[in-house]
Amino acid sequence: MEKTNVMRFLDAHKIEYRAREYDPALTDGQSVARTLGLEADRVFKTLVTTDGKRNYFVFVIPVNCTLHLKKAAAAVGAKSVEMIKQRDLLPLTGYIHGGCSPVGMKKLFPTVVNDTAQLFDAIVFSAGKVGFQVELPPDALLSLVNGKYADVVAE
Repeated sequence: MEKTNVMRFLDAHKIEYRAREYDPALTDGQSVARTLGLEADRVFKTLVTTDGKRNYFVFVIPVNCTLHLKKAAAAVGAKSVEMIKQRDLLPLTGYIHGGCSPVGMKKLFPTVVNDTAQLFDAIVFSAGKVGFQVELPPDALLSLVNGKYADVVAE
């Protein structure tokens, strides 16, 4: 398996992880979870938002959930947040849609991981390239991105 920049970053920081590979033709997280033989609650997606004032925030939520924008804004102390435009993702983060990881972005943005991640010994999220995922303990992810837990998903 090829190494992604996220895997190299984790290696450099001596953080143990499990690499997983899937068919890059899969375009939704729930299909990726099924292919990997994992429950969707344990596979997370990375979403990047803005408050419209050139402040950006990263949210890591289960692939079977939707970001609740009011909860998300409250979690980062913003009046409101909205998803960034897809065309802005690569220049801002260094990642493309479908391969965005909370680890190794061009800049460290305030990051919130949905609190359900704490239910698992390890969670799975993008390894920074479509077709690749990494699995590691949620607390390890939080320490890497200087993040916090909060309930940010819609009911």
